[in-house]
Amino acid sequence: MELLQSNDIKILVIWNQFNDATGLENGQNEANAAIQFAQELGIPKGVAIFADIEPSYPVDSAFIEGWYQAMLESPYRPGIYGIFDPERALARAFEQASNGNSALLESTYVWTAAPSVGITTEERAPEYKPQAPEYALIAGWQYGIDAKSCNIDTNLFNGEIVNVLW
Repeated sequence: MELLQSNDIKILVIWNQFNDATGLENGQNEANAAIQFAQELGIPKGVAIFADIEPSYPVDSAFIEGWYQAMLESPYRPGIYGIFDPERALARAFEQASNGNSALLESTYVWTAAPSVGITTEERAPEYKPQAPEYALIAGWQYGIDAKSCNIDTNLFNGEIVNVLW
């Protein structure tokens, strides 16, 4: 962390110490564990912590609400990473959680892996067209997963994301 930051490289903070994204209390507990770890690392207030909800994880709106609620009570900003394709459970759960809760929709950073168009070079990166729930606070788009020559994903990010990176 110190080497990266000494070279003015920002860090996107991801929490993936779970494999079940269901239940309000579970969402709160995971967020609180992420918050505690962030504080132990000395991550400053205002940084977004992204819950990494992989496609194989069960997910529901209660988990998202719990994650959001706990993050609101912390010095950090809520974020969620996953495949926000409308046919996926994550997109439906996020829409249900934000239905009637405009604050959740407008203040939870979404880093989506939809659509997946494949690995490219920087020069051949696609036009920025991430897929996420309407009016979501889109932070970035992971458009390609697992390059052949190395295990690297390709992403494009909204320039405003730097304000919530470490």
